[in-house]
Amino acid sequence: MKDKIMPTIVLTIICVIASVLLVFANEQTKDSIAEQKELKFSKSVEALFGDTEIKLIDKDFGNSEIKAVAVTSDGRTAVQVCTDGYSKDGINVLIGIEKTGRVSGIEFISLGETPGLGSKVRDDINFRAQFMGNSDISSDFDAISGATFSSNGMKHAVETALEVYINNKEALLNG
Repeated sequence: MKDKIMPTIVLTIICVIASVLLVFANEQTKDSIAEQKELKFSKSVEALFGDTEIKLIDKDFGNSEIKAVAVTSDGRTAVQVCTDGYSKDGINVLIGIEKTGRVSGIEFISLGETPGLGSKVRDDINFRAQFMGNSDISSDFDAISGATFSSNGMKHAVETALEVYINNKEALLNG
């Protein structure tokens, strides 16, 4: 009987120790991770709009794909959208929107799409250019051949950012 119980007890003790160590490691690193995410977000906003003062809006506007929203002092808005392409949550982009409601820039935070195919949504300048200056994404757009899921995910990210901006423009611009 003792031979059957002892391995279970040992395994339980190992699991408890491992869990305590993981909790400790999480507590030690969570602030640093949050700072790094905020720094990466700020650098992405800077890449979109240049060196400008931003105000971070801590709200997802009822959409779980919205990760962050920032408004610059001159009324431009950056919306971080994390959505599915070919990979789940494979497209994490920052969409820049001018005060007029037109897309002014796209900056990638991360891209988990297939290298060489899905990554073309980031690498193909002509693909990204079709979204610039638009305030409404029509159903007609040129998808990247072989990367349909990634292309549709990118279109969805831009549509989501524009929808959040249009539906919440007053709240965003007035504080």
